[in-house]
Amino acid sequence: MQSMNNIDTQSMKGNNIQSMKSFNMQSMKISIIGLGLIGGSLARAFNEKLGIHDITAVDDNREPLEQALKDGNISRGFCEINSHVWNSDIIFICTPVRRAVEYLKILADKVKPGSIITDVCSTKAEIVNFANSLINPPCFIGGHPMAGAEKSGYGASYSHLFENAYYVLCPGRAADSSSTELISNIVKGIGAIPIIMDADEHDRITGAISHLPHVIAAALVNMVKNLDDDRGIMKMLAAGGFRDITRIASSSPEMWENIVMSNSGKLKDLIDTYVDLLLTFKNSIKPENSQSIQNFFRCARDYRDSLPERKKGLLEPLHEIVVDVIDRPGVIGEVATILGKGGINIKNINVTNSREFEQGCLRITLPDAESVDLAIRLLGSAGYRVYKNNVL
Repeated sequence: MQSMNNIDTQSMKGNNIQSMKSFNMQSMKISIIGLGLIGGSLARAFNEKLGIHDITAVDDNREPLEQALKDGNISRGFCEINSHVWNSDIIFICTPVRRAVEYLKILADKVKPGSIITDVCSTKAEIVNFANSLINPPCFIGGHPMAGAEKSGYGASYSHLFENAYYVLCPGRAADSSSTELISNIVKGIGAIPIIMDADEHDRITGAISHLPHVIAAALVNMVKNLDDDRGIMKMLAAGGFRDITRIASSSPEMWENIVMSNSGKLKDLIDTYVDLLLTFKNSIKPENSQSIQNFFRCARDYRDSLPERKKGLLEPLHEIVVDVIDRPGVIGEVATILGKGGINIKNINVTNSREFEQGCLRITLPDAESVDLAIRLLGSAGYRVYKNNVL
């Protein structure tokens, strides 16, 4: 592959990191390997929120590099790593974990003294353990920003992606407290909330709250698909609640194969735990056990209702409202007009035909929680009955 540093907006600054606490962030040289949603959003956030402008990007695809150069979000772009990368103060590897390990292997012996390498992978033990296994490990701090979006790629990136999102940091054995503090401050600077934890603990937690739910969602969809007949009645009726609880089954198969294999041990243990829970519930389905069945659902309801609504977690929420409307000509246009005049962008709007467990029939998807609150006020003032649809 050929490099494409035909546009280089800044000269190299050559500062070594010696005192992390006193280091001037704006003078840092940053490299980002993988300029997709996360890498692109980091580049935008570093520019806009921290004033870091000496940013080198590496990506197999020339298109996002060219676009990021045009946007002014990176200083130079390449299709392969080179001296610009290993002379950086901090290197962010924003690729799937398998490729991240490969890049770490290449960078480990080349980076300058004091350079910090970090990543954004959804699993942490594999890459942190690899870094720790090296004879002369680099200063590596595993990272996992718990933020995402429905679309992928640099074109979907935005600078406020990480705002109010947890950002887990898992320092390797060669990472000192000053390096960890610097990365924590950068995380705070882009609006995220740093949490430092052990890599194995991270993988156990994310396995339970993200990886296993994706497996379960896919299993439910595959079960209905296998049970459906040639008429497709199940598919026709599988709207409303079923579509909501299985939404994450629409995620990238390639990405999830990568995550599952990287966290296979803990995921297998969690599947065993989940299967035991289902079997226990199955065996309790008897007339004399009606109270224990109620307790099963009550316990789940109470715990779920205690989950914070405004914090970003691993599973991106879907911001929806449901509006109770009469079936008459023009009603959808009226609702859309009210929201449009209120400055609310409608991402999707449709009539729900299967709504056994929800009120209203007009389902509207909005971009964020603030839009949901405003839409409820505007439509409520116009006489509509509106309900918040809390999905994931």
